[in-house]
Amino acid sequence: MNMHITPYEFGNINNVPESRVRKLLLSRREINKWESKIKEQGYTIVPLSVYTKKRLVKVEIALAKGKKLHDKRETLKRKDIDRNLKKIQKDFLR
Repeated sequence: MNMHITPYEFGNINNVPESRVRKLLLSRREINKWESKIKEQGYTIVPLSVYTKKRLVKVEIALAKGKKLHDKRETLKRKDIDRNLKKIQKDFLR
């Protein structure tokens, strides 16, 4: 749902709409399993890659779990340290 695919610019009048509903090629059992994990366990579906194969557009998807609070703090701390190091390097090279 809601995936925008730009139409082929050298195409003709038979181009498909840019943001139409597209099929998810999974079995009913797989869809139910993913749906239950998303609702109960806090997982989310993340697109890993989007590519074309012949006339089809394919998306590799995965189930991912969000970070815990302490993991987020660690990531923010690491970003802050890296930012400070780059600033020091920049000042040192002047």
